[in-house]
Amino acid sequence: MERYRDMQLFTALAGQPSLASAARHAHVSSPTLMRAIARVEARLHAQLLQRSTRGVSLTDAGSVYLADCLRLLAAVDAAEASAQGLHAQPQGNLQVFLPFLFSRYVMAPVLAGYMERYPDVRLVARYHDHYPNLHEEGLDVAILVGELPSSSLIARRVGQVRPILCASPDYLAAHGEPAHPDDLKQHRLIASADQVDWGFKGGSLKARARLSCTTVQGAINAAVHGAGLIRCLSYPVHEQLASGQLRRLLPAFELPALAVHVVYREGRNAPMRVRSFVDHCVAALRDHPAFQLA
Repeated sequence: MERYRDMQLFTALAGQPSLASAARHAHVSSPTLMRAIARVEARLHAQLLQRSTRGVSLTDAGSVYLADCLRLLAAVDAAEASAQGLHAQPQGNLQVFLPFLFSRYVMAPVLAGYMERYPDVRLVARYHDHYPNLHEEGLDVAILVGELPSSSLIARRVGQVRPILCASPDYLAAHGEPAHPDDLKQHRLIASADQVDWGFKGGSLKARARLSCTTVQGAINAAVHGAGLIRCLSYPVHEQLASGQLRRLLPAFELPALAVHVVYREGRNAPMRVRSFVDHCVAALRDHPAFQLA
């Protein structure tokens, strides 16, 4: 039992920035957590934590052991739930990772629909713009845009997005429609920084933005009202494109599409809450207009 409890305490390190926060997450004191880690290190004859003046971090052996602990404990939970007849009804905590802009433009109704359907699951959604390590960060499911990192994760493709250029019909009526990326230097450009560096098939455009916006939504609003041309991923502007508020420009010069995947860890051995969430997302996102752009 001590070995099992030590594994549980060690997994408290997943996704936590410090030993103190990991101890709070596990509802134990920091000395209790440190003693558990010391027992595991002594039992394995391996160093699992790297200690420095900046704190502690997992060693390579620690990262592998953490991933194995998370997998084994999840299998135990699934076995107990199945034996108790609970496996058919999703329940428990579910940690999901989403690209930052998904919160605003795509995922909010998807999450709400899942919570309505499965009231016994508690969702914890984390929004960032980096590729996560699901094992080290204690995540169950992630939605990733672009090339997948090499890993043992299970991935299900739901669609694709791509960087597109667009402007309002009123702007194009007043300033003309560009026929080539080189023509953009004569147009008002909207970007997130003072300098534009936009890639296109066959080259790139470097120019000065006429309007710099700190948020994507601010830039979209400005483009809708005729302030200039915007370039962004296709999913934040899918509604404006469908309604005719914005028009897509220079499609022949666009970069290749980026795949969107729902990824998770345990495959068929995943808890019901994980598999139900993955199935829900796949069904909702494969039909979502944001991911149907050719």
